Amino acid sequence: MLLLVIAAIGLTPAAQAVDIERWETEQGMRVLFAPAPTLPMLDIRLTFDAGAARDGDRNGLARLTSNALAHGTADMDADAVAERFEAVGAQFDTTSARDMGIVTLRSLTEADWLAEAIDVLTEILAAPAFPEDDLARERRQMLQALQRERQEPGSVASRRFYQLMYGEHPYGNPPSGSEDTIPTLTRAEVDAFFRQYYTAGNAVLSLTGAISRGEAEALAERIARSLPEGGRAPALPPVPELEGPVTERIAFPSEQAHIFMGAPVLRRDDADYYALTVGNHALGGGGFTSRLFREVRTARGLAYSVYSSVRPMAVEGPFLIGMQTGTDQIDEALQVLREELERLHREGVDPDELEASQANITGGFPLRLASNSDIVRNLGMMGFYDLPLDFLATHNDRIGAVTGEAVHEVIQRRIDPAALVTVVVGGEE
Repeated sequence: MLLLVIAAIGLTPAAQAVDIERWETEQGMRVLFAPAPTLPMLDIRLTFDAGAARDGDRNGLARLTSNALAHGTADMDADAVAERFEAVGAQFDTTSARDMGIVTLRSLTEADWLAEAIDVLTEILAAPAFPEDDLARERRQMLQALQRERQEPGSVASRRFYQLMYGEHPYGNPPSGSEDTIPTLTRAEVDAFFRQYYTAGNAVLSLTGAISRGEAEALAERIARSLPEGGRAPALPPVPELEGPVTERIAFPSEQAHIFMGAPVLRRDDADYYALTVGNHALGGGGFTSRLFREVRTARGLAYSVYSSVRPMAVEGPFLIGMQTGTDQIDEALQVLREELERLHREGVDPDELEASQANITGGFPLRLASNSDIVRNLGMMGFYDLPLDFLATHNDRIGAVTGEAVHEVIQRRIDPAALVTVVVGGEE
């Protein structure tokens, strides 16, 4: 019943204006707090610079460490962790990606229940046990997940796309690991990874809920003290520019071919974000109204799904075009994708496309703040990428201020249609 209550109130729309406060704890942990007094709930999100980009040559280490945090401590096994959280209706989770390792907790703010949830959280962060038996099971599950990925052409295409696009750069590390490294990852490596990257100085704590600033400060200090001491991870190296086109076709026994096309283009804190977002929306980020949808699906019937996106990260994240098409239509589909990107590069967007894209982006932006979990996720992103405190408040104004000339200029400067990685999975060799 308690979990149902939390799930229901977690979907309650939040106020569009988000009042955000920021500070650092004595241990150097960055904190972003947005009070939300109308719901008896608290969302906590810890974001660490501890994603797959920190794996080195030990692919899967970040993911294994993140997953293993739920295994408990020397005094509390995984079942006990789950039972203690469940007893007070709290929801605990961990995950990791290329940039981040993330720990989340959602709890009702009734004093005794919240106190118990925070007790369990800080015990885990202070002394994770990483039991050998649990790690062995986790390694088996990660290998099984890789086997499932091998059966999905979209997963095969995405993995190879990132490998070709980033090469030896840390972003080329697959977050899910690899078959040759996962079985060899040791408890000592997991423990060392945790103590190096899950530190107070390498963490952003975001809080949203029905607590006061004073309570948030006390909670932040307690969480920071539970973490290992340490500073921020060193900056990742910049991503080398692609010198020319790279195309790879991978045979796969499927009726549909999966296509990924793109290149590294944008850091998360880059001022070009707004103009590139508008341009991408016109190309393929706007669903039914986008050029790719009209030209690829509506006009030619080449695909049910086609899109483009910009995915900025700590260093240059990808601009990518993705689609699925019949294996007998691959060449035609690739030609249309390239023609549309070249046309955008050559001509930019027209006034109607600009206006429609801006209206769609700004109109949909409040949905990104529609619940406490949405807000805390945005706070974690802002803190992790060192975005200004007014990022959410000024987002729509900045999108609205983008001109057609700015879109054209940034597309020409940041995206070279003659230097893209293209991966096709499906059809014969």
